[in-house]
Amino acid sequence: MPEWSYSAKLDDENVVKASLREVDLSMKKTRELLRSLKGMRLPHAREFLEGVIALRRAVPYKRFKKKVPHRRGMAAGRYPVKSAKMILKLLDSLEANAEVKGLNPDNVKIIHAAVHKARKVRKYIPRAFGRSSPYIKELVHVELIGREVE
Repeated sequence: MPEWSYSAKLDDENVVKASLREVDLSMKKTRELLRSLKGMRLPHAREFLEGVIALRRAVPYKRFKKKVPHRRGMAAGRYPVKSAKMILKLLDSLEANAEVKGLNPDNVKIIHAAVHKARKVRKYIPRAFGRSSPYIKELVHVELIGREVE
């Protein structure tokens, strides 16, 4: 069984961590979504993600924005619904970890949000005349770290 660690080394009594390992999400969309969440408190982040899932709030794209249309109130933006649903579950886990540690989840602020490449699952699709084409699924690791602030 592999052992994973966090990319940020923060071990404090008022720091909580949560991670998703080897999930099938888009690296680029998840990166842009996590960039928007960094610095938010948990209730505000939950409200933001629910707005993205309901297609009310667009996520501003800063790095991966070629041919991405403009949205109301921002330049390039999209609605990464699949990533938002998975990160909402990760936010629930972060909130539960805060309650177990005795912290107030409403005061937890996201200080670190990162996505890393994981392994690739290689598959092949059969084609005509005995040929095949590769079909590669790329997995990602997502990690969130929050700190209680007053």
